[in-house]
Amino acid sequence: MQRQGFVGGTAAFRVRVTGGLLLAAYLAFVAWFALRPLDVPWVMPANLRPFDGIRADFALGWAEGVRRTCEGLALLAPLGVLLPMAGGRPDVPPVGSLVRTMAATALVSLAVEMLQTAVPGQVVDIDSLLLNTVGAGLAHAAVVPAGRSWLRRHGMGRPVTAVLAEEPAQGRTPTIPRVGIAPWSDALPPSSP
Repeated sequence: MQRQGFVGGTAAFRVRVTGGLLLAAYLAFVAWFALRPLDVPWVMPANLRPFDGIRADFALGWAEGVRRTCEGLALLAPLGVLLPMAGGRPDVPPVGSLVRTMAATALVSLAVEMLQTAVPGQVVDIDSLLLNTVGAGLAHAAVVPAGRSWLRRHGMGRPVTAVLAEEPAQGRTPTIPRVGIAPWSDALPPSSP
């Protein structure tokens, strides 16, 4: 009986499990980092206007603006790699994968922002949602296509039938000597042009 499924199935399974475990660990870290209470003397009001917070950061100075923007891009950037890794599908259209990853990251970021409303010292910032989503998209675009290409090149994720079709022919089909039966292509005389 022929094995059904995917060549390199155990490797693909290991990638999926590793991605799932890393994703869970990273989401726990994000929850701890973004939802811990801050002891601050005053809290800025919530920012619900896109790009106002980024403009305010750059108004404090170029270095401060770049630092805060990079922090916003980096917080959920690993989700751009971990979400597709946990999905474990190497044959996915790149644009569809990028859109799904950015949508999932936007939902995670929105959940974090909404939960921050109940945490002392934390406020909602729409710019964080935008930067987190863009950061995950950039990480996805930088890493995932190359990773999927590597997986496909090493045979992980290809259906068994595709691998079997690539195997070279084994020569003529043997006849059954006792009965003298052969496939029609061997029994018919060669046709002349």
